[in-house]
Amino acid sequence: MRYERLLAPVDGFVETVRKFAEADGLGLNVTIPFKVQAFALARERSQRAQAAGACNTLAWRGEHWFGDNTDGAGLVRDLTCNLGETIAGRTLLVLGAGGAARGIAGALLAERPLRLVIANRTHAKAIDLSAQFERGGPISAEPLASLSGQQFDIVVNATSLGLGTSVPAGLWPHRLFTPQALAYDLIYADQTTPFLHWARNEGAARTADGLGMLIEQAAESFYLWRGVRPDTDPVFRLLRAAGRD
Repeated sequence: MRYERLLAPVDGFVETVRKFAEADGLGLNVTIPFKVQAFALARERSQRAQAAGACNTLAWRGEHWFGDNTDGAGLVRDLTCNLGETIAGRTLLVLGAGGAARGIAGALLAERPLRLVIANRTHAKAIDLSAQFERGGPISAEPLASLSGQQFDIVVNATSLGLGTSVPAGLWPHRLFTPQALAYDLIYADQTTPFLHWARNEGAARTADGLGMLIEQAAESFYLWRGVRPDTDPVFRLLRAAGRD
Protein backbone atom coordinates (compact mmCIF):
# COMPACT_ATOMS: atom_id res chain seq x y z
CA MET A 1 0.00 0.00 0.00
CA ARG A 2 0.99 3.63 -0.48
CA TYR A 3 -0.13 6.63 1.55
CA GLU A 4 0.82 9.95 -0.02
CA ARG A 5 -0.21 13.57 -0.08
CA LEU A 6 -2.69 14.44 -2.81
CA LEU A 7 -3.12 18.14 -3.47
CA ALA A 8 -6.49 19.18 -4.86
CA PRO A 9 -7.29 22.63 -6.31
CA VAL A 10 -9.73 24.58 -4.19
CA ASP A 11 -12.33 24.24 -6.95
CA GLY A 12 -11.33 20.73 -8.00
CA PHE A 13 -11.90 18.42 -5.02
CA VAL A 14 -14.56 16.22 -6.62
CA GLU A 15 -12.58 15.79 -9.83
CA THR A 16 -9.43 14.95 -7.88
CA VAL A 17 -11.25 12.27 -5.90
CA ARG A 18 -12.81 10.88 -9.08
CA LYS A 19 -9.40 10.44 -10.71
CA PHE A 20 -8.05 8.90 -7.49
CA ALA A 21 -10.81 6.27 -7.55
CA GLU A 22 -10.22 5.55 -11.24
CA ALA A 23 -6.57 4.87 -10.36
CA ASP A 24 -7.76 2.22 -7.85
CA GLY A 25 -7.44 4.47 -4.82
CA LEU A 26 -9.24 2.94 -1.86
CA GLY A 27 -9.11 5.50 0.93
CA LEU A 28 -8.57 9.17 1.64
CA ASN A 29 -8.02 11.43 4.60
CA VAL A 30 -9.53 14.84 3.93
CA THR A 31 -8.55 18.10 5.57
CA ILE A 32 -9.84 21.65 5.38
CA PRO A 33 -11.30 23.15 3.29
CA PHE A 34 -12.75 19.95 1.79
CA LYS A 35 -14.46 18.16 4.71
CA VAL A 36 -17.93 19.42 3.85
CA GLN A 37 -17.45 18.54 0.17
CA ALA A 38 -16.32 15.06 1.22
CA PHE A 39 -19.52 14.73 3.23
CA ALA A 40 -21.58 15.67 0.17
CA LEU A 41 -19.62 13.27 -2.02
CA ALA A 42 -20.10 10.25 0.26
CA ARG A 43 -23.15 8.19 -0.69
CA GLU A 44 -22.98 6.35 2.64
CA ARG A 45 -21.97 7.99 5.93
CA SER A 46 -21.27 6.95 9.50
CA GLN A 47 -23.41 8.25 12.34
CA ARG A 48 -20.55 10.38 13.62
CA ALA A 49 -20.05 11.92 10.18
CA GLN A 50 -23.77 12.69 10.01
CA ALA A 51 -23.57 14.39 13.40
CA ALA A 52 -20.53 16.44 12.42
CA GLY A 53 -21.86 17.32 8.97
CA ALA A 54 -18.37 16.73 7.64
CA CYS A 55 -16.05 13.86 6.68
CA ASN A 56 -12.32 13.62 7.24
CA THR A 57 -12.12 10.03 5.99
CA LEU A 58 -13.38 8.37 2.81
CA ALA A 59 -13.33 4.63 2.13
CA TRP A 60 -14.18 3.10 -1.25
CA ARG A 61 -17.01 0.58 -1.01
CA GLY A 62 -16.82 -0.91 -4.50
CA GLU A 63 -19.25 1.48 -6.16
CA HIS A 64 -19.36 4.48 -3.85
CA TRP A 65 -17.55 6.36 -1.10
CA PHE A 66 -18.27 5.73 2.56
CA GLY A 67 -17.66 8.85 4.66
CA ASP A 68 -16.59 8.94 8.29
CA ASN A 69 -15.37 11.48 10.81
CA THR A 70 -12.64 10.14 13.09
CA ASP A 71 -11.73 13.42 14.82
CA GLY A 72 -13.86 12.86 17.91
CA ALA A 73 -12.67 9.29 18.36
CA GLY A 74 -9.07 10.47 17.99
CA LEU A 75 -9.52 13.16 20.64
CA VAL A 76 -11.17 10.83 23.14
CA ARG A 77 -8.51 8.18 22.66
CA ASP A 78 -5.74 10.73 23.16
CA LEU A 79 -7.39 12.11 26.29
CA THR A 80 -8.14 8.75 27.90
CA CYS A 81 -5.39 6.42 26.68
CA ASN A 82 -2.41 8.72 26.18
CA LEU A 83 -3.04 11.48 28.70
CA GLY A 84 -4.79 9.35 31.33
CA GLU A 85 -7.75 11.70 31.66
CA THR A 86 -11.20 10.60 32.81
CA ILE A 87 -14.11 12.23 31.01
CA ALA A 88 -17.01 10.55 32.80
CA GLY A 89 -18.46 12.67 35.57
CA ARG A 90 -16.27 15.68 34.83
CA THR A 91 -16.97 19.19 33.56
CA LEU A 92 -15.89 20.01 30.01
CA LEU A 93 -15.70 23.30 28.15
CA VAL A 94 -15.28 23.55 24.38
CA LEU A 95 -14.32 26.99 23.12
CA GLY A 96 -15.62 27.42 19.58
CA ALA A 97 -18.70 26.21 17.73
CA GLY A 98 -17.47 25.59 14.19
CA GLY A 99 -16.66 22.41 12.31
CA ALA A 100 -13.94 21.34 14.74
CA ALA A 101 -16.33 21.52 17.68
CA ARG A 102 -19.03 19.62 15.77
CA GLY A 103 -16.52 16.89 15.02
CA ILE A 104 -15.76 16.21 18.70
CA ALA A 105 -18.97 17.00 20.60
CA GLY A 106 -20.68 13.66 20.03
CA ALA A 107 -17.63 11.62 21.01
CA LEU A 108 -17.15 13.65 24.21
CA LEU A 109 -20.80 13.22 25.21
CA ALA A 110 -20.56 9.47 24.62
CA GLU A 111 -18.02 9.37 27.48
CA ARG A 112 -20.72 10.64 29.89
CA PRO A 113 -19.29 13.90 31.27
CA LEU A 114 -21.12 15.65 34.08
CA ARG A 115 -21.69 18.46 31.61
CA LEU A 116 -20.31 19.79 28.35
CA VAL A 117 -20.47 23.53 27.78
CA ILE A 118 -20.07 25.12 24.35
CA ALA A 119 -18.99 28.76 24.30
CA ASN A 120 -18.40 30.87 21.23
CA ARG A 121 -18.03 34.54 20.39
CA THR A 122 -21.14 34.23 18.21
CA HIS A 123 -23.48 32.76 20.80
CA ALA A 124 -26.11 31.76 18.24
CA LYS A 125 -23.68 29.23 16.73
CA ALA A 126 -23.09 27.69 20.15
CA ILE A 127 -26.85 27.39 20.67
CA ASP A 128 -27.26 25.66 17.30
CA LEU A 129 -24.46 23.19 18.05
CA SER A 130 -25.84 22.44 21.51
CA ALA A 131 -29.30 21.80 20.09
CA GLN A 132 -27.85 19.45 17.48
CA PHE A 133 -26.31 17.21 20.15
CA GLU A 134 -28.76 17.63 23.04
CA ARG A 135 -30.02 14.05 22.75
CA GLY A 136 -26.50 12.77 23.31
CA GLY A 137 -26.05 14.04 26.85
CA PRO A 138 -25.79 17.09 29.14
CA ILE A 139 -24.69 19.74 26.66
CA SER A 140 -25.43 23.44 26.89
CA ALA A 141 -24.45 26.71 25.24
CA GLU A 142 -23.34 29.65 27.34
CA PRO A 143 -22.22 33.16 26.41
CA LEU A 144 -18.54 33.77 27.06
CA ALA A 145 -19.32 36.37 29.72
CA SER A 146 -21.41 33.88 31.71
CA LEU A 147 -18.36 31.60 32.14
CA SER A 148 -16.93 34.04 34.67
CA GLY A 149 -16.86 32.31 38.05
CA GLN A 150 -17.17 28.82 36.56
CA GLN A 151 -14.36 26.24 36.45
CA PHE A 152 -13.83 23.19 34.27
CA ASP A 153 -11.79 19.99 34.44
CA ILE A 154 -11.00 19.89 30.71
CA VAL A 155 -10.99 22.94 28.44
CA VAL A 156 -10.65 22.34 24.69
CA ASN A 157 -9.76 25.06 22.22
CA ALA A 158 -11.69 24.39 19.02
CA THR A 159 -11.49 27.96 17.74
CA SER A 160 -9.55 29.17 14.71
CA LEU A 161 -7.03 30.95 16.93
CA GLY A 162 -3.80 30.12 15.13
CA LEU A 163 -0.09 30.05 15.76
CA GLY A 164 0.59 33.48 14.35
CA THR A 165 -1.64 35.26 16.84
CA SER A 166 -1.99 35.69 20.57
CA VAL A 167 -5.08 35.40 22.72
CA PRO A 168 -6.73 38.84 22.67
CA ALA A 169 -7.00 40.41 26.10
CA GLY A 170 -10.41 39.73 27.61
CA LEU A 171 -11.43 37.15 25.00
CA TRP A 172 -12.10 34.51 27.68
CA PRO A 173 -12.82 35.00 31.39
CA HIS A 174 -10.11 34.38 33.97
CA ARG A 175 -9.83 31.33 36.25
CA LEU A 176 -11.67 28.81 34.08
CA PHE A 177 -9.54 25.90 35.28
CA THR A 178 -10.01 23.64 38.29
CA PRO A 179 -6.80 22.92 40.24
CA GLN A 180 -6.05 19.73 38.25
CA ALA A 181 -7.47 20.90 34.92
CA LEU A 182 -6.19 19.99 31.47
CA ALA A 183 -6.07 22.56 28.68
CA TYR A 184 -6.17 20.90 25.26
CA ASP A 185 -5.59 22.66 21.94
CA LEU A 186 -6.79 20.93 18.78
CA ILE A 187 -3.95 22.74 16.95
CA TYR A 188 -0.57 21.02 17.03
CA ALA A 189 2.84 22.61 16.63
CA ASP A 190 6.49 22.35 17.64
CA GLN A 191 6.11 25.39 19.86
CA THR A 192 3.57 26.21 22.56
CA THR A 193 0.36 27.49 20.98
CA PRO A 194 -1.10 30.85 22.06
CA PHE A 195 -4.04 29.08 23.74
CA LEU A 196 -1.78 26.80 25.77
CA HIS A 197 0.44 29.72 26.74
CA TRP A 198 -2.65 31.57 27.94
CA ALA A 199 -3.92 28.47 29.77
CA ARG A 200 -0.66 28.02 31.65
CA ASN A 201 -0.75 31.63 32.77
CA GLU A 202 -4.34 31.08 33.88
CA GLY A 203 -3.40 28.14 36.10
CA ALA A 204 -4.06 25.04 34.00
CA ALA A 205 -2.23 22.14 35.68
CA ARG A 206 -1.62 20.28 32.41
CA THR A 207 -1.56 21.21 28.74
CA ALA A 208 -1.54 19.24 25.51
CA ASP A 209 -1.68 20.12 21.84
CA GLY A 210 -3.52 18.23 19.12
CA LEU A 211 -0.67 16.01 17.94
CA GLY A 212 -2.11 13.06 19.83
CA MET A 213 -5.52 13.62 18.30
CA LEU A 214 -3.90 13.80 14.85
CA ILE A 215 -2.18 10.46 15.37
CA GLU A 216 -5.16 8.70 16.93
CA GLN A 217 -7.67 9.88 14.33
CA ALA A 218 -5.27 8.61 11.66
CA ALA A 219 -5.16 5.22 13.39
CA GLU A 220 -8.96 5.20 13.45
CA SER A 221 -8.99 5.92 9.70
CA PHE A 222 -6.49 3.10 9.11
CA TYR A 223 -8.75 0.75 11.05
CA LEU A 224 -11.66 1.75 8.80
CA TRP A 225 -9.63 1.00 5.68
CA ARG A 226 -7.73 -2.10 6.74
CA GLY A 227 -9.52 -3.61 9.74
CA VAL A 228 -6.34 -3.32 11.84
CA ARG A 229 -5.56 -0.63 14.42
CA PRO A 230 -1.89 0.44 14.30
CA ASP A 231 0.22 0.79 17.43
CA THR A 232 0.52 4.55 17.79
CA ASP A 233 3.36 4.66 20.37
CA PRO A 234 6.18 4.52 17.79
CA VAL A 235 4.53 7.33 15.83
CA PHE A 236 4.45 9.55 18.90
CA ARG A 237 8.13 8.93 19.56
CA LEU A 238 9.04 9.59 15.93
CA LEU A 239 7.13 12.85 15.62
CA ARG A 240 8.19 14.19 19.01
CA ALA A 241 11.81 13.44 18.16
CA ALA A 242 11.43 15.18 14.82
CA GLY A 243 9.97 18.20 16.61
CA ARG A 244 12.95 18.38 18.95
CA ASP A 245 15.31 18.28 15.96
